[in-house]
Amino acid sequence: MLSVRELSAGYGRLRVIHNVSFNVPKGQVVAILGANGAGKTTLMRAILGQLPVEHGSIEFMGSDIVGRAPHKIVRDGLTLVPQGRDLFPGMTVRDNLEVAGLTVGKIRATREMCDEQFKIFPPLKARSSQRAETLSGGEQQMLAIARALMLQPKLLLLDEPTMGLAPLVVLELGRIIKLLISRGETIVLVEQNLGLALDVADHVYILREGHIAFDGLPGELRQKKDLIHYYLG
Repeated sequence: MLSVRELSAGYGRLRVIHNVSFNVPKGQVVAILGANGAGKTTLMRAILGQLPVEHGSIEFMGSDIVGRAPHKIVRDGLTLVPQGRDLFPGMTVRDNLEVAGLTVGKIRATREMCDEQFKIFPPLKARSSQRAETLSGGEQQMLAIARALMLQPKLLLLDEPTMGLAPLVVLELGRIIKLLISRGETIVLVEQNLGLALDVADHVYILREGHIAFDGLPGELRQKKDLIHYYLG
């Protein structure tokens, strides 16, 4: 579904990722791990067209998307839940969802999609009339994921969804991610939470200083504790 080949990108003259290659098959979860500053967020932003690509290719659903505008990439079915969640803080939970849904459907269909998200994220239903800024960190993260799902993505990019959240909230997000997997979602999970990533991923990559340092199965990484300590610290 997604094929990244020899990708290099960064900010102006500062190259952050170097010749990165990985694949995301349909219906699988690919985890991209790495310490702070490894280049994970830069990689996600480059894939979504938010940063210029210096070198390499990105194919999504068989089409080259390098140079394509971000809103067109999203319309094609590739959606990012960014760090920081990027919600509309003064709008209610329902309004945040409906604004996203209206980009792909009519009002009636959007309301039905909202109800579907409330089934996946029960805490949001109880807070549907609250402003997003009044939610807890975990609830805001749920809303960010729910809003992305309103776009009916073919591939969902989750950038550090558990960052800064309490352990019980991380467990709940893990349950939600597993539910999405059971529904057939294709996911790229960018994480520092090793336990969660290895629990849900079909394949794992480790980024270190902008390079792919590990490419393998979760079981292989579990057996290499020295590698985990060196690359994830």
